[in-house]
Amino acid sequence: MEDNPDDELLTIMAFKDNNIMNPVVVAHDGEEALELLFGIRPGIDPEVKKLPQVAFLDLKLPKVDGLEVLRQIRANSATRLLPVIILTSSKEEMDIINSYQLGANSYIRKPVDFEQFLEAIKQLGLYWLVLNELPS
Repeated sequence: MEDNPDDELLTIMAFKDNNIMNPVVVAHDGEEALELLFGIRPGIDPEVKKLPQVAFLDLKLPKVDGLEVLRQIRANSATRLLPVIILTSSKEEMDIINSYQLGANSYIRKPVDFEQFLEAIKQLGLYWLVLNELPS
């Protein structure tokens, strides 16, 4: 869930460059994220909708902010166990505290440096999409 097209492109490129071929679905605001996750978007059948392996969530989203998206993910039995990684530029201590209190699995500040950003995405992808075990 990312509203910055540059960060979106860099993230997808970093996954591809590191042979992480999982499909990536991007929501550009919090409202769209909730529609995708809960199957309320036109054309999505909630009965066959599959949850992602992990959600990378920016806190500073338009329409519905990231903390509210996280709150709704954790409040719903269908998405309660979904790993949610906060990937944001926010350095606010309260954002970190609130994220963990609401059930974030990890809080990562986006590196400003291009190479550091690519390396961070590589490590995140390898851990959360390749190594991490989820309940069935």
